Amino acid sequence: MPHTPAALAITIATRESRLALWQAEHVKALLEGLGHRVTLLGMTTLGDQILDRSLSKVGGKGLFVKELELALEDGRADIAVHSLKDVPMELPAGFALACVMEREDPRDAWVSPHCAGLADLPANAVVGTSSLRRLVLLREALDAMGRQDVRIEPLRGNLDTRLRKLDEGLYHAIVLAAAGLKRLGLGARIRHIFEPVESLPAAGQGALGIEVRADRADLIAALAPLVHPATWMRVAAERTVSRAMGGSCSMPLAAYADWGREGALSLQAAWGDPDGRQRVVRVSDHAEVNTLAEAEALGQRVAQALRAAGAAPPAAEA
Repeated sequence: MPHTPAALAITIATRESRLALWQAEHVKALLEGLGHRVTLLGMTTLGDQILDRSLSKVGGKGLFVKELELALEDGRADIAVHSLKDVPMELPAGFALACVMEREDPRDAWVSPHCAGLADLPANAVVGTSSLRRLVLLREALDAMGRQDVRIEPLRGNLDTRLRKLDEGLYHAIVLAAAGLKRLGLGARIRHIFEPVESLPAAGQGALGIEVRADRADLIAALAPLVHPATWMRVAAERTVSRAMGGSCSMPLAAYADWGREGALSLQAAWGDPDGRQRVVRVSDHAEVNTLAEAEALGQRVAQALRAAGAAPPAAEA
């Protein structure tokens, strides 16, 4: 008979935004269904506190996870639940990604009270996004439409804050991850979902990852039933592209993998220049993938192809 991990008392470190708490409660319910006793430890991270500057200027998305990692390190919490796209590509020594769960919708969503899409924006409209990746892809699409009048402005804050800023008229439209809106029952706010050919998603977008101290074999075993191998291989390929290109949220990088009909993993990546000095570089590749190592090898090849096509990591930029 298969070994059943012993029931554990597990404390989940989580940010206190509504979406982060939904994600933590979701994991809590699944673990309780497996017989574990689970409590939440709500925390406010530095990334939640600094709202007047873009993430790329204040230290990156790691600002959302550092305090949670400190709670794991000092024993106040056992696991941390993250939106995987917010998790740095290299975890600090002593920490491990123990679980990647089944992916929600990985695509970008267009949210606007008045405009059904880019083509409906009025003259001199303002579109909000927190992402350099989305900025580059939106700018490319708008330039192709001859819409240089449209401004793309920074948008920070949790999901509810961003929607409030839209509703107050500060933006004509905003672009968000579809997964967060759907998880909070806000799918009705979505006017359009961008297919990957329109707006290639970020590495790990829509997936949840669970971080532990690397020495907690008991927790890694307890989390094993929540692992979704097909999702983990997809996001491993995507995150490898990002890691190889520098691993920073100051990068305007998209990376998206999906399974093809023949069972091969197809990986697309795009790299842009926020200042508009060069065109968006796009590459793709595919391979038969059955292990995380094979997924990561595919990611390495795509990163090499990006560089060969002219994409430059931040360290290589003048």
